[in-house]
Amino acid sequence: MQASAGGSGTDGRLSTMPDSPLFTAAAVAVIAMAIAVVVAVGLKVLRSFRDLGTDAERATYKTLHAASRAGQYLRTGLNPAGAAKASRQLRGLLGCDALAITDTTGVLAWDGAGEELRPALMGLASKVLDGGHLAVIPAGELQLLAAGGGTLAPEVERAVVIAPIKTGARVVGVVAAFAPAAGAGLVRATGEVADWVATQVELAELDASRTLLMEAEVRALRAQISPHFIYNSLNAIASFINTDPERARELVVEFADFTRYSFRRHGDFTTLAEELRCIDRYLLLERARFGDRVQVSLRIAPEVLSTVIPFLSLQPLVENAVRHGLEAKEGPGHISITANDSGAFAEVTIEDDGVGMDPEQLRSVLAGHSDGEHVGLRNVDARLRQVYGDDNGLVIETAPGEGTLITMRVPKSQPRHDA
Repeated sequence: MQASAGGSGTDGRLSTMPDSPLFTAAAVAVIAMAIAVVVAVGLKVLRSFRDLGTDAERATYKTLHAASRAGQYLRTGLNPAGAAKASRQLRGLLGCDALAITDTTGVLAWDGAGEELRPALMGLASKVLDGGHLAVIPAGELQLLAAGGGTLAPEVERAVVIAPIKTGARVVGVVAAFAPAAGAGLVRATGEVADWVATQVELAELDASRTLLMEAEVRALRAQISPHFIYNSLNAIASFINTDPERARELVVEFADFTRYSFRRHGDFTTLAEELRCIDRYLLLERARFGDRVQVSLRIAPEVLSTVIPFLSLQPLVENAVRHGLEAKEGPGHISITANDSGAFAEVTIEDDGVGMDPEQLRSVLAGHSDGEHVGLRNVDARLRQVYGDDNGLVIETAPGEGTLITMRVPKSQPRHDA
C-alpha cells in the first residue's frame, strides 16, 4: 500500500510497508484505541450492572424477569409446550433440583434431575389432585413410594413438595418441586408458584372465553341479518324478475356474494377494503328496495384500505343507518361513509340524515338494556372494546330529528388477527 506524499525516498513517495517506523507507530495507536474501546464498553456494562441497585434489588429484578418469561409461556393454558418452557424459569425461581408441572391426567413437563421419579409422580400427586391441599413427602418416604416398596439408589434420594394448581374450585394440575430436603421456605415458595401458575391459567381461560364470546356475537349478527335483510332482498329481487330480468340476475349475484361473505366460517378479522365491498353489495340490494330514497357518498383514503378490522364491524353500522335512520324518514335520505388516515389510527365515520334517536335511549342500547332494537350497534361497540380496550368503542352523536354520526377509530397496530 502506498500513499502520495512529498519527502524522502528516491521516487518521491513515502513507504508505509510493515517494516517502516511509521507503520509501527500507527499499529500501536490502533491497538491503543481498541483497548480504550474495550475498557469503555466494560465500564458501561459495569455501570449498567451497578445501576440495578442493591443485591436485594437485583434479586427482585431477576425474580420478576423469570416470572414474566414463564407467564408468556403459560398464557395459552396448561399444555406440554408451554409448561416445558415455563418449568425452566420456575425451577430457577425455587432453586430446586427438579420441577414438574402436571394437569389432571399426566406430567406435562419435567425440568432438572430425578427423571426416574417421573413415572411415579401422578400417583404421588393423586391426593393433592383430589383434595386440593399441598402435600410434602420427605426424602426417605418418597423413595419408598416411588420404588413401590423397594428402594432407589441413595444418590437420587429427594423430598418433594406438591402444590395444587386451582382455578376457582377446580384443581387443574400440580406443581411439584424436588430437593434434598423440603424446608419451610421451599414449601411456602412452591405453594406461591402454584398459585401464580393458576392465575396464568385463569387468564388463558379468560382469553379463550373472550374469543368464544366474540364468535357468539358474530353469530348473533348473522342471525340478525338473516330474518330482516334476506327476506327483504329476496322480495326486491322477485319484483324485478318479470319487469327487468337482467337486473334481477345481477341482484342475485350480488346477494350471493354478500351472504357468502357474511356467513363465512373463518376469521374474526377482515380488511377495511373487504368490509367496504360487503357494504357496497348491501347498499346495492337496499337501493333495489328503496330506489332513490337511499343516496350514498363515499370518501375513502387509499392508504387505510389494508387496515385490519373486526369482521362485520362496518356493515351493521350502515344497516343501522338504513333501517333506523332512513327507512322511517319521509323522502330521500343520505348516508356518507368516510375513512381517513389519522396517525396511529384509521378513522371511519358513517353519517345519516335520518330520524336520529334519543341519547338516553342510545345509552340504554349500548349498555345492553334494550332488547331487539339496534342489536348491531351494541354488538359492534362491545367487540371493539374487547379487542382494542374501552377507549376504542364507538363514538355516536345523535338527537331526535338530527340524524346520526358514528365514528370508529381502529389502531393500525393489531393485537392479533386471523384475517
